[in-house]
Amino acid sequence: MTSEIIDVLIVGAGLSGIGAARHLQKICPKKTYAILEARDAIGGTWDLFRYPGIRSDSDMFTLGYSFKPWNNPKSIADGEDIRHYIEETARENNIERNIRFGHKVISASWDSDQALWTVQVQRVDEPQPLQIQCNFFIGCTGYYNYDKGYTPEFPGSDRFGGQIVHPQHWPDKLDYRDKRVVVIGSGATAVTLVPAMAEAAAHVTMLQRSPSYVASVPLKDKVAIKLRKYLPAWLVYRMARTRQIGFQMAFYRLARAKPKMVRRLLLGQVRKQVGPDFDMTHFSPQYNPWDERLCAVPNGDLFRAIRKGNASVETDHIETFTEKGILLKSGKQLEADIIITATGLDLQMLGGTQLEVDGKPFVISNSMNYKGVMFQDLPNFAMIFGYTNASWTLKSDITSEFLCRLIKEMDKRKLRQCTPRLADSSVEALPFIEMRSGYLQRAMSKLPKQGSVAPWKLHQNYAMDLAMLRFGQLDDGTMTFSNPAPG
Repeated sequence: MTSEIIDVLIVGAGLSGIGAARHLQKICPKKTYAILEARDAIGGTWDLFRYPGIRSDSDMFTLGYSFKPWNNPKSIADGEDIRHYIEETARENNIERNIRFGHKVISASWDSDQALWTVQVQRVDEPQPLQIQCNFFIGCTGYYNYDKGYTPEFPGSDRFGGQIVHPQHWPDKLDYRDKRVVVIGSGATAVTLVPAMAEAAAHVTMLQRSPSYVASVPLKDKVAIKLRKYLPAWLVYRMARTRQIGFQMAFYRLARAKPKMVRRLLLGQVRKQVGPDFDMTHFSPQYNPWDERLCAVPNGDLFRAIRKGNASVETDHIETFTEKGILLKSGKQLEADIIITATGLDLQMLGGTQLEVDGKPFVISNSMNYKGVMFQDLPNFAMIFGYTNASWTLKSDITSEFLCRLIKEMDKRKLRQCTPRLADSSVEALPFIEMRSGYLQRAMSKLPKQGSVAPWKLHQNYAMDLAMLRFGQLDDGTMTFSNPAPG
């Protein structure tokens, strides 16, 4: 089978993939590249999810790219606006010509003699897979299964006479006007769906087993809007981005250092918005702030829907689905016409791609992550994985910059292979992500490990990562450069 050979292969045309392509064009303009996208559109998460109210839970000054200002008045943006922003980035940088839609990566095999990855690709319009070879392979596939979400086995679900919907596969024409809706879940998807659906539904109930921390944030950045009247858009964006990065880092550090104080602040904010008679147990988690990701509600829209009586919250466990709704463990019955299972994601690394190194299977979950970018003993391979305690793109931007530096260093030294090697036996293997979120706990066996010390430790700190990835030494004693170019 004849293989096409390119320099860099990027998998995924979402926020990370388009960003990686732009950085590659800018920093390594002589490199050939292609983006393989299994679906038929740009946008990744922001094209897949189409449920009512879909929006970012991070401000767009930090979720936006470092190189492209976000000029929309909304700092908490709708999914459609984010999708258009990604599409516009691809169009402005002439990236679209390098995207191959309907190309799903099945497997990838590294050959040290050739210093090439051979990638097996299944096309939607062809029964036979094709092969593409590349020197560097970058996974920008996110961290969940695009084909299905996570839905627990609910007893009696087959008895329910209404419609059951998972937000990841939202029907095009779901009519919920004047219907009774129950949204199962307490995470970002649930707190987004409830106020959005409450505008038209008869009533929306958010049913949760346990509460999450929910924080009201401004929908628009009034300071940035005013400054745009007097200053260039790029400067306002840079100023707002710097401010938000600083705030995110400071708030996270405060939450970890003084969790009781931050808990009081968060619950006090909720109390002001739901009123003195509301049962605060519904918004009082049993864990500390940032043990799980905070849920953001722009302008307190969730609390406003509750105050108006259009929405309510139940904290209980499900006994069984019934013909007319849900019977709770407490004996209470929730009648529903539609049940939304906002129960989370099915985590999947690298879109399910099977890896092999010199004829031997390589299992990501058995490997240790290097600088939050590459993997122990895995040559010329990187995975873009953003922050869990801040905006995804903050990490993806500097990760892409680091990879471009690495590729240029190999070219300078006329070497074709770079591989992180762990020589220090005292480095302890730790969980990849130290958060308690259910979807992460379910998937720990699928995730790689991190180490107890740098460069194997994930900082979850933008300032430290910026110093390490943008300015740190490439030849750091851990990264091994090898495989001289022939001739």
